[in-house]
Amino acid sequence: MSSIYSEIILDYYRNPRNKGKLDRAQIRAKDTNPLCGDVIEIQMELDGDSKVKDIRFNGMGCAISQASASMLTELVKGKSLDEARKISKEDILSLIGGQLSAVRLKCALLSLKVMKTGLYNYIGSLENAKEELSSL
Repeated sequence: MSSIYSEIILDYYRNPRNKGKLDRAQIRAKDTNPLCGDVIEIQMELDGDSKVKDIRFNGMGCAISQASASMLTELVKGKSLDEARKISKEDILSLIGGQLSAVRLKCALLSLKVMKTGLYNYIGSLENAKEELSSL
């Protein structure tokens, strides 16, 4: 991983964006990465039924998991649920930059998995999304 990306990750880790709780969240999901103990909870407040008005994360863990959660919240805020659902692991990896080991990849993608689990629960199609979620 290049030093510029390392600096960006450390900035998001030390100065997280959108960290905290939402009192009016319609979507909530939480998961852990058992390999290193990362914990991420995502909460989303919707504008009507189709747009993410606000999004927050809470959790603890390594710099990569916390930074990627922070980056994801910036990416998702203001998007429609369908646009948020279409965010891919490649999108997250391009934000983080550089190559990651398999263990670090799980750290980077935990927040995406949590967000998508919450979205699929909300729209009632979690059962149909199990294959996609297992790849994260």
